Amino acid sequence: MLVLVVDSSTPAVTAALADVGADGVLLRAERVTVDARAHGELLAPQVDAVLAEAGARAADLTAIVAGTGPGPFTGLRVGLVTAASMAQVLDLPAYGVCSLDALGHAAARSGAPGPGPAAGSGGPVLVASDARRREIYWAVYDATGARLSDPAVEAPAAVAARARDLGARSAVGEGARRYAETLDLPVRPEPAWPPAYALAELAAERIVAGAPGEPLTPLYLRRPDAVAATVRKPVLP
Repeated sequence: MLVLVVDSSTPAVTAALADVGADGVLLRAERVTVDARAHGELLAPQVDAVLAEAGARAADLTAIVAGTGPGPFTGLRVGLVTAASMAQVLDLPAYGVCSLDALGHAAARSGAPGPGPAAGSGGPVLVASDARRREIYWAVYDATGARLSDPAVEAPAAVAARARDLGARSAVGEGARRYAETLDLPVRPEPAWPPAYALAELAAERIVAGAPGEPLTPLYLRRPDAVAATVRKPVLP
């Protein structure tokens, strides 16, 4: 089954094609560009590029997988709107995967940057992406990649204490790199961003089973800055 994978929850704009079957996930093409200000400009051309590299057309797709965040409003919307629009036009099921879960899933591996056997050891890991405003999106995962805490957004100092309570022994992700000194945990070099193969693997069971598509609900965790006015302002001096 040929599946399109997209993620725009971090500065890494990701598009990939994967063959998904009962025997696992195989990436056929992937594009990752790190640019926090160009999600809208980059994602659609990257989708075209991976289709061309694989010698495939949009009509060949079986399903679409999208990272649902958490992430900043504007960037995250790009990936989800792209995935939802393509799914509707092509009449395909779309499946959402928490982007932190993809990092946690990858961290549970042996350390290889692509698919491989689960490491099964190493203890809990803190997964953190940059939430801006001197905060991080985070969750802690056990050695199998199972989540031990709900995704949250907090200042790194507060996360450091929570992560210790949950037994975290290392950290991974862009947010962990940026605030390594405050988090006071060994930071793994990879992955920095949600890997496409991990997003596909976390959706594989639903894809293979032919499960109905799902609404791609963004995981924002933070209220928008812009709010509706509660009091009418006078228009006359």
